[in-house]
Amino acid sequence: MKRIQFSLLVAILLLLSGSLPAKTKNTESKPDSLKNLSLSGLSFRSIGPAITGGRVVALAVNPFDHSEYFVGSGHGSLWKTTNNGITFTPVFDHEKSYAIGAVSIDPTNPNVVWVGTGENNNQNNVIYGDGVYKSEDGGQSWKNMGLENSCHIGGIVVDPKDPNTVYVAAYGSLRKANDERGIFKTTDGGKTWEKVLFVSKYTGCFEIHMDPRFNNVLYAVAHQRMRKLFTGVSGGPESGIYRSTDSGETWTKMTQGLPTEDVGRIGIAISPVNPDVLFAIVEAKKDGGV
Repeated sequence: MKRIQFSLLVAILLLLSGSLPAKTKNTESKPDSLKNLSLSGLSFRSIGPAITGGRVVALAVNPFDHSEYFVGSGHGSLWKTTNNGITFTPVFDHEKSYAIGAVSIDPTNPNVVWVGTGENNNQNNVIYGDGVYKSEDGGQSWKNMGLENSCHIGGIVVDPKDPNTVYVAAYGSLRKANDERGIFKTTDGGKTWEKVLFVSKYTGCFEIHMDPRFNNVLYAVAHQRMRKLFTGVSGGPESGIYRSTDSGETWTKMTQGLPTEDVGRIGIAISPVNPDVLFAIVEAKKDGGV
């Protein structure tokens, strides 16, 4: 009796483990849909500089040759491709800063490239820079053109009608109050700078845009922020979109149709089809959105 019980127990265990004799299993082979499929024609390639570059925060394309462009990384310096992204070359390794916030190519001369250092993001860990750089040989060599205490550069616009006129959106220090923030303008190719928009020592400018039809019409995005070890402030009543119609001489804060309470970061874009149309994505305490 014990032998019968033992044999029954063994049969149950074999059934549960799937180790039944072959004659009780379905031995009919299933068709392999990938059996005759060749993958030899597929290959992977890096379009980089993803790992080395880190966070990509800026892109500037040569208007006369779209296969050539610069990629700026918040933590990985500046890279250039001349073959539409097949290969990238680091072009900023010998400068003092490796954090990039903005890149702009002169629309009339692609050999002239402007770079703003200092990452333009707003998280806890962002690296500061040492001002604005200019290259006149397509990125082979660079010269620091000032604004060393701006810490973080958010945007650069070159006037297409006068390449010596350049506007820079300076974010300013993330962790302390400072005066070198706002919108700066040069009319001599970067030899001297004038601060044309200053909101406060706690509010810097994140973006600067120019109307493609009228070089006297400018839009600037201001962002009030401060980061401490124990907290972070990412908005306030001083944030907003500012407009100038006289090449930066005077500015007006735009409020109609926009959130009026504490406002955080704002991103704007001008329609290339109809520059009278602007889009803004607004972070706000109330009524934020697009």
